[in-house]
Amino acid sequence: MTSKAFNATLIGVNNNSACAIEIPFDPKATFGRVRAPVVVTIRGYSYKSTIARMSGVTFIPLRKSHQVGAGVSAGERVRVRLALDETRRTAKAPADLTKALKAADVLAGWKKLSFTMQKENVEAIEGAKKPETRARRIDKAIDAARSKMS
Repeated sequence: MTSKAFNATLIGVNNNSACAIEIPFDPKATFGRVRAPVVVTIRGYSYKSTIARMSGVTFIPLRKSHQVGAGVSAGERVRVRLALDETRRTAKAPADLTKALKAADVLAGWKKLSFTMQKENVEAIEGAKKPETRARRIDKAIDAARSKMS
């Protein structure tokens, strides 16, 4: 498995509600492409992400839930290991979402959504506290799937 370790200072973004980890090397040379899927490990905590490049800066996002998992915060200097993630990425839709996608005849569109879009929709649905919020989020996921049906 191709991997690379480096030290980085966590950069706070959005009033430190998220962080970014700037990558100090060329990911294309290491992983074969800039936007490579990777497993990020910080202090023994691992999560899957994709390398991004924006405004000439190459970085990995580190959202709040992953900061909590790793026990880190903006401004800290940490050791980061990136490993190329060659596994197929899928987000398991909850039963009620799958049923709704089938009923709306947009399951094929759901399968065309990126892993990140699927994952974010699933997390939003599973994080709903009220049934009406869950239903509204399922409707939003159906709309996203419908947009991929052309």
